[in-house]
Amino acid sequence: MNLRFAFGLFFVASLLLPAAAQAQVRYALSGLVKAAGTGETLPGATVAVPALGLGATADATGAYRLELPAGRYQVVVSFIGFQSLSRDLNLTRDQRQNFQLAEAGNELGEVLVQGSGTLEQKLQTTQMSVERLTAKEARLLPALFGEVDILKTLQLKPGVQNGGEGTSGLFVRGGSADQNLVLLDDALVYNPSHLFGLFSVFNPDAVQSVDLYKGGFPAQYGGRLSSVVDVKLRPGNPDKIGVSGGLGLISSRLTMEGPIKKGKGAFLVAGRRTYFDVFTRQINNLNKSDPDFNPIPDYYFYDFNAKANYKLGDRDELFLSGYFGNDVFSFGSGQGFNFDFSWGNRVAALRWSHVFSPRLFLNTTASYTGYKYDISNKLDQFSFNLASDIQDLNLRSDLDYRPNEQHTLRAGLTATAHRFGTGRLRAGSGDGRLNLGSDITYFGQEAAAYLSDVYKPSEKWQFEAGLRASGFQSGGRQHGGLEPRAAVRYAVSPTVSVKGSYALMYQYVHLVTNSGASLPTDIWYPSRESVRPQRSQQVAGGVSWLLGDGRYLITNELYYKWAQRQIDFKDGAQLFVNPDLDSDFLFGKGWAYGNEIYLEKKQGRTTGWLGYTLAWTKRRFPPQRGTSGINNGDTFYPNYDRRHNLTAVVIHSLSERVKLSGSFVYSSGQATTLPLGRFGFQDVYGAETSAVPIYPQRNTYRLAPYNRLDLGLVWQMKPTRWFTESDLTFSVYNAYNRRNPYFVYFDQVKDEQTEQVVRYRARQVSLFPVIPSVTYNFKF
Repeated sequence: MNLRFAFGLFFVASLLLPAAAQAQVRYALSGLVKAAGTGETLPGATVAVPALGLGATADATGAYRLELPAGRYQVVVSFIGFQSLSRDLNLTRDQRQNFQLAEAGNELGEVLVQGSGTLEQKLQTTQMSVERLTAKEARLLPALFGEVDILKTLQLKPGVQNGGEGTSGLFVRGGSADQNLVLLDDALVYNPSHLFGLFSVFNPDAVQSVDLYKGGFPAQYGGRLSSVVDVKLRPGNPDKIGVSGGLGLISSRLTMEGPIKKGKGAFLVAGRRTYFDVFTRQINNLNKSDPDFNPIPDYYFYDFNAKANYKLGDRDELFLSGYFGNDVFSFGSGQGFNFDFSWGNRVAALRWSHVFSPRLFLNTTASYTGYKYDISNKLDQFSFNLASDIQDLNLRSDLDYRPNEQHTLRAGLTATAHRFGTGRLRAGSGDGRLNLGSDITYFGQEAAAYLSDVYKPSEKWQFEAGLRASGFQSGGRQHGGLEPRAAVRYAVSPTVSVKGSYALMYQYVHLVTNSGASLPTDIWYPSRESVRPQRSQQVAGGVSWLLGDGRYLITNELYYKWAQRQIDFKDGAQLFVNPDLDSDFLFGKGWAYGNEIYLEKKQGRTTGWLGYTLAWTKRRFPPQRGTSGINNGDTFYPNYDRRHNLTAVVIHSLSERVKLSGSFVYSSGQATTLPLGRFGFQDVYGAETSAVPIYPQRNTYRLAPYNRLDLGLVWQMKPTRWFTESDLTFSVYNAYNRRNPYFVYFDQVKDEQTEQVVRYRARQVSLFPVIPSVTYNFKF
């Protein structure tokens, strides 16, 4: 059966099935659920009508919708950590009603994990392989240098691997770091890391929630193969001006928010900066007269977030979001040599939200994304500059239509204009005798359209089907394809659900890198005539159980993913300022499969989760383009393959004001390639002049297993005249001082008398020992 015909038949049939039930006059009740005092929306809140046994869950924007027969009803609104609200409504027409919930008192000292909705809602939804996290939850966990990091917290979820000690990169279900779609208020972020990957660019004070999709991707998402990280910024307090911030060991933060006009709009601005450079410059200045002193490099990063919203009327609202951040690294020897390296993101998004009716919503977003890096060297009279950048202009429109309680339809269009500056080189001498320059730039256009339907014919069955059509054009060559998506949920009982999903994805832009981890100098490159888009398919199935009177949720998911046209590079490839980079690509296949077990508890004095993943990731690059491929065409494990991964997170409330937390991580050792031996060359006099390493096949060696325990304590202080909220957050990273391997190198062992090299010794480099830290957070 033709695929398009099958999807069309599904939509038409499912729309006709409930027609008989519409004889009675029904009206739509819709609106937003917000937190009183802050005005923040509450995704996952429940709006229920107990008399009819009906209810709805607020979506990612805090919007809900119910279709009810005409009449008078009691409506109950609830959300974890907030007081329930009951209101009587007389429904005689379509009605829009917003609700505001007050935060619940915490006399018993319970830790209330917010943002993910209730465990019952996670059980009932069709969507699987999804994790939702809030900044409030992340702040309770111990962090490196006390710097709360949303992406690092996601690494504690099953199916997510880190790229190495301390890094914030995500490797999801066997995918590489560039295969993650990272969005900030619907605008793309290309490099979500500071400090060479140690911290993410997301300031926790400005973040409202983060959704991580590992599989079963909704049709509105596309352009990447492995995951979607959807970050939403806080809208700001619409009622009063507020200031909050924090002072830490390596950085400080400050946030200001408040109303633009009472009842009309609000704003939020948040800034953050590290101060490594303040100390290094003082040290360098104090020792600049010492000829034997080696100057310490300067490094710092800063970022700035802003968001504003304004109601144009009852049906229209504007949202403006922005991000600006930079990393700056510089080194000057004082002997005529200077090295400067900077990189950063710029993101802006303007969204118009229009309500045609309680059943029909439209969101249109125009966004700009830019990422660039710049390296400058100067030695006496000679200067050298290398730079690369990517810029996007995007326009997307998403339409939500809810014709009845059985269907939620969504459709949309998106178009992106890309500019790829893959290499800009400038070199010259002060006297003008040498002047070199080159600039390699490509352009591309990307477009997509999608349609999806969430269909709930009964309490037991729920289906989601979608189709996305995408295309890309660059260098006179066009690529494209259809991306079907499907998911199903069957409720075996009120406490047990079985779920399954399928998704096909295309990726049209590729990260040019010769390392396993993402670096600021990596280059984004478009699909062209000889570089076809990457493609992946994933199937997943799982079972979810509610245990202990609904206090615990346990899920077990199996997944299998296979990918085509994966990209790597042949030996000796020139990655920078190469006008013929296409010829250095190698293309292969990939497979990833595994089992994820997850236990979660969200209410009570002790909350947290336990996750275990058993997984395999494989790649194969056969002989091509005059080469033997990679690994002689044999299948190998990439360096982010981990067989076992165990994470445990516990948050316990000792009292109303003191909370303890701990996280433990264990994973199999990273795959790497180490020499089996060395082959020595001798000159005509018989003296050894060099030793060449002999390497086996790729990634045949495993480093020692990785394990780490982090501990934290949050002491919330009593309100004062000046501060409405304040706390001291203590954390200990790597509490038992585990020397986890970062990489392995070999040094020479020489004979003490002859000074001849007698053997080579493997040495392990570890990055972080035990690191205590303290952060002071405040709000007034």
